[in-house]
Amino acid sequence: MASKKTTRKQTATPSARAKAPAKTKTPPAAAKSRKPVTASKPRATTARKKAATPKSESKPKASREAVAHAAYLNYRRRIEKGLPGDPHGDWLEAERQLGLGK
Repeated sequence: MASKKTTRKQTATPSARAKAPAKTKTPPAAAKSRKPVTASKPRATTARKKAATPKSESKPKASREAVAHAAYLNYRRRIEKGLPGDPHGDWLEAERQLGLGK
């Protein structure tokens, strides 16, 4: 059997290849404007902001469910020890324990 020879198809003519502009490597824009890396000083403004914030605002408020659970635990503790009291007192004690009391 005779082997077939296939010819490669050329997509562009030689004259079109010659007219195409030559590709040159250009550095990325970020590389041009890079500043030298230096050690930065810690900002004093962040320290001032943290110090100026009152402690009452930085604490998250406990939810009603958290106060109710703490009041229930206070009730159980009070009953087990046989101490006098009422549910309202248990609730106020729970708020105090969670940092909500005045």
